[in-house]
Amino acid sequence: MENGGHKKMKAIPEVDRKAYELAKSYLPSQKITGVTQALIEKYQNLSSLRPKPTSRNELYERLLRSAQNAGMKSSVIGDSIGGVDKLSSVLYDFSPKLVLANYEDDWEAVLDRIIKELKPRGKIRKTSRSLWPLYCQTIISAARFIEQFDSANQFFEWVDFFDQDARARPSLPLLLDREIEGFGFALSCDFLKELGYVNFPKPDIHLHDIFEALELCQAEVDDYQLFKAIIRLASNADVTPYAVDKVFWLIGSGNFYDDPEIGSIGNHKQDFIEFARLELLQE
Repeated sequence: MENGGHKKMKAIPEVDRKAYELAKSYLPSQKITGVTQALIEKYQNLSSLRPKPTSRNELYERLLRSAQNAGMKSSVIGDSIGGVDKLSSVLYDFSPKLVLANYEDDWEAVLDRIIKELKPRGKIRKTSRSLWPLYCQTIISAARFIEQFDSANQFFEWVDFFDQDARARPSLPLLLDREIEGFGFALSCDFLKELGYVNFPKPDIHLHDIFEALELCQAEVDDYQLFKAIIRLASNADVTPYAVDKVFWLIGSGNFYDDPEIGSIGNHKQDFIEFARLELLQE
């Protein structure tokens, strides 16, 4: 819209649609070998997800997998023992019932056994707010949380109760954040999203940086407010929040984890922000 010769941002729905279109076409336009529109769409498609868990043990394992998807945690936790699945021997095949029966609330006993049996690489700090101790606290509280449900199906019915009401939906990650030690709002969304719940995008650092830089949300928003901004943009672009999450995350992370021949293409976040800023201000 013209206003005294100055260019102004367009109405929000139009800006949201344009921002999404720019993001979706950006990486394929960079002429990176193998990175095509079809590849981006593959990552936006739920069929790329692992099948839904059918047991509480599987559900517990998936929760612990999401719990190490924050910042440095995956390299400190999963990578240092050869993957989260290696915890199976220490966590009784990921049985929340047996974890609680054998460890009760003693996260230090969990950590001692991990050190003794799995011998994680690198230095392990034992102070309670260090990464391994925090993760072991998550192991205990996640077991207690999953143990509330009689089956995986009962858990999914509970999630569906929140998911079917847009007004109630944002309260579910808030609840998981309070129930599970060290989980947080963003990781709660990650857990739900990777179970196939498309309405729970993860408000991670890449989406924070891009949305704030392009003024798609307020500056320095918290995860809850960014979550709502992602949902709004998805609605205006007529796609799922999951699709929005993936396309912006791929720009920020450059990690094509399902395609080893492409692998990591590096971070394209700043270049995209500069390009998209100019495009969004054009008439």
